[in-house]
Amino acid sequence: MSNLIEIRDLSKVYTRGKQKVEVLHHIDLDVAQGEFLALMGPSGSGKTTLLNLIGGLDQPSGGSIAIGGERIDQLSAAKLSKWRAAKVGFVFQFYNLMPTLSAQRNVELPLLLTKLSAAERKKRAAIALALVGLSDRASHKPTELSGGQQQRVSIARAIVSDPTLLVCDEPTGDLDRQSAEDVLALLQALNRDHGKTIVMVTHDPKAAERARQTLHLDKGTLVEQVAHAVA
Repeated sequence: MSNLIEIRDLSKVYTRGKQKVEVLHHIDLDVAQGEFLALMGPSGSGKTTLLNLIGGLDQPSGGSIAIGGERIDQLSAAKLSKWRAAKVGFVFQFYNLMPTLSAQRNVELPLLLTKLSAAERKKRAAIALALVGLSDRASHKPTELSGGQQQRVSIARAIVSDPTLLVCDEPTGDLDRQSAEDVLALLQALNRDHGKTIVMVTHDPKAAERARQTLHLDKGTLVEQVAHAVA
């Protein structure tokens, strides 16, 4: 299986006043197409920084990041924005839904950047909502949905443009255990049945067990890798 993500000698340094803080130290990482990878580590270990670099939300201080053979660390801000819109779906701990819009309209939002017609946008949003089991909630606003349902709407929004890669930052961190299990089962199904490559940051060992592989970071360095039996 070919690699979707190839990271070499990756470093990230933040400047705070006169102090330089190296958050990631010379990371090398390959992630295969169709992988479901969990990133774990203590607070401040660099896992969210690494996730943001993989998703093109930040730029490295050194090293290279290739996604699908494309060096995203070399893209201009405008080209990186287009790349993100086409290739990456984002799922965050807090759902970032527009409170005045229905679930359907929230899911459509990424498609407003495309040339699709209103009818085609609506059709694709309906397909995405069906995939996450929320067809019957399409007209509901976020305040009329449970936390688990809101997170499933955000996952529908993440997949509506059929991205190659899903990056998830603590996707179950704000959910009760049952809702968390439902969301993790959905992510597993997207990986297993729809071939989505998923990179997920989590502090929850039960969430990490749903991934095919777990990688641990500590103080900006990869320290160990754990493979899981495929569910």
